[in-house]
Amino acid sequence: MTGALRRGLGAVFLTVTLCFSAGAQPVQGLSHRILEFSELSEWDLDNHVEALRVFRGTCMDIDGADWQSLCAMAHNADDSGARSFFELFFRPVLIEDGRDGLFTGYFEPELQGSLVRTARYRYPVYRMPPEARNTSLWLTRREILTSGVMEGRGLEIAWVDDPVELFFLQIQGSGRIKLTNGSTIRLGYGGANGHPYRSIGQELVRRGIYNLHQVSAQVIQNWVRRNPGPGTELLMHNPSYVFFREVNRVAPHKGPLGAMNRSITPLRSVAVDPAYTPLGAPVWVEKNGETKMRRLMIAQDTGSAIKGAQRADIFFGAGDDAGRLAGKLRDPGRMLILMPIQRAYALLPDDI
Repeated sequence: MTGALRRGLGAVFLTVTLCFSAGAQPVQGLSHRILEFSELSEWDLDNHVEALRVFRGTCMDIDGADWQSLCAMAHNADDSGARSFFELFFRPVLIEDGRDGLFTGYFEPELQGSLVRTARYRYPVYRMPPEARNTSLWLTRREILTSGVMEGRGLEIAWVDDPVELFFLQIQGSGRIKLTNGSTIRLGYGGANGHPYRSIGQELVRRGIYNLHQVSAQVIQNWVRRNPGPGTELLMHNPSYVFFREVNRVAPHKGPLGAMNRSITPLRSVAVDPAYTPLGAPVWVEKNGETKMRRLMIAQDTGSAIKGAQRADIFFGAGDDAGRLAGKLRDPGRMLILMPIQRAYALLPDDI
């Protein structure tokens, strides 16, 4: 296909049925637009080498012969040609479902804990019980924590000292526990009870305690700690409950495992809705707000609250500093999927 034809098609706006990978269910009625790289804000200023290295880490797991061919080329490509690699073999595709773009952030928490219960460390981090795996909908958070169903079964991985941090560990889906003996346990997502996630931040807004623009993870944590009785009840507003598993094969210097079961990278990995964005695909992020971000990331993770074609969660790294940055992020913008050229143009009607 000639460059002139590609430029002509870049202005076409379509409503199509999309299906990104073999076996995926088509998503009906989406609009998509194929853009040129020159239309991406500050594309030429990004570090494409970093993005290429992250892409190599999971591209072998993307379904499709075209993806696999590009993955092989990515591993053989010289870093100095990283930008050319993306420009030659991909096209930016803007997918929209009628909802505004929204970027939030997430991180890998670090909690203090113990392998045994003590007066300080008394809040358990649980493995998933076998009976919860055999049903799509199990007990609610309140039932899990108050009925005694988990007790005396050896399901505790460790005990931590802060129920609020444990709650946010479940929202993040992975983390680390620094033990009293100096060692560290790495935690990965081990399953959930099947109940939908309900935002306690939105509940605080509904109650008139805060305005929407005031709510962040830190604000919520501080409110719960200042109001221990109502705060505990507020946490129960979210019926979803996440279980964990120990992840010992991940090197300490690497990020947690994402949805592709491989380590994710700060500010280069993003959680997306796989109904719209294939896991492993490069994603160009144009985040606005107080601090703008223009960056090529890789869709390597998912999240229960990440729903929609223009919804994404940016991974900020591990620890308190990353948590502060991630917790206050709630910005508009847009993101585009970099799709293999043939796959992108195969979405166009035959008469274009």
